[in-house]
Amino acid sequence: MYMQNIIALGMISLFTWGCGNSDKQKGETVQTPLEDKVWYSNPVIDSDNPDPTVIKAEDGYFYLYATGGNTWIHKSKDLVHWTYVSGAYEEDKKPSWEPDAGIWAPDINYIDGKYVMYYSLSKWGGGENCGIGVSVSDRPEGPFTDQGKLFRSNEIGVHNSIDPFYIEDNGKKYLFWGSWYGIWGVELSEDGLSLKGGIENAKATKIQVAADTGNTNAYEGSYILKRGDYYYLFCSTGTCCEGANSTYQTVVCRSTNLFGPYVNKAGEKMNDNKHEVLIHKNDAFLGTGHNAEIVQDDEGKDWIIYHAYRTADPSLGRVVLLDRVYWDDNGWPYLVGDGPVVKAEAPAFKDNK
Repeated sequence: MYMQNIIALGMISLFTWGCGNSDKQKGETVQTPLEDKVWYSNPVIDSDNPDPTVIKAEDGYFYLYATGGNTWIHKSKDLVHWTYVSGAYEEDKKPSWEPDAGIWAPDINYIDGKYVMYYSLSKWGGGENCGIGVSVSDRPEGPFTDQGKLFRSNEIGVHNSIDPFYIEDNGKKYLFWGSWYGIWGVELSEDGLSLKGGIENAKATKIQVAADTGNTNAYEGSYILKRGDYYYLFCSTGTCCEGANSTYQTVVCRSTNLFGPYVNKAGEKMNDNKHEVLIHKNDAFLGTGHNAEIVQDDEGKDWIIYHAYRTADPSLGRVVLLDRVYWDDNGWPYLVGDGPVVKAEAPAFKDNK
């Protein structure tokens, strides 16, 4: 696979730009000399759909869920052309265990024949009382039925407990979460719908895998990918929601253990606020963060979905972007140009040719 990536990059370099620091600000177009390729343009969803999460459902469609309303849902066959479906909940059956709070940062999964969505219930300034809940549905388009909260911040002992992420590893189920007060992990019950051993056990056994040192907004929006011998922890740092002034960006570290320590290329720990930046801003897009799951297409290429602001019109909100992820010879992920593309070769799926 590494040789294929090198060849692919060589082809790109013959027909596009150099990749020096000056090019990070151009909003580059990745080109190809093959005229029969399918192309796409960013953003792939040109409306406010922050904090995306993606799953390929049993019906063959990809479903994307985002912060907003009843949790907005879109579907697609190819990760490029998305159609709005609905909200995830019936209006009068939205999670409501935290008064006047919004449903933020969903995380979708397929567990034991059910579509299981973890979510944050929060409001600005509500870091003590916000928390994480779980809902289920027989269908990816919902409606989802709320199963209630897993925990609040003041119950689990982690301030601003939002941004859940679910992962299975070695036959066990885990939840990772956190926003600006470290990233934490805890084991779930066998069905994934509650904390193993209850809240007191979770409070005592939770493990911190990435830390805030108190001088930066780090970290939130965690996602862990197991690839080869490594677990890759993707997070977001910076300010997420300030339009043209947002400093959000996607970062990554890796570990040979699910619970770390996660380190950067120099071996410095994420618990010491060290990382590699994966997605920088450029002239086309800024605030490039809160990535969804990495999806592999039919040719084995990896794709990352995340949100960003259009530099030209941040008032449109956080739109959804798609970019290909490459891997270097040492197993580290990167994007060509280090930031979002404007136009590039599309993912390869049987249904989009």
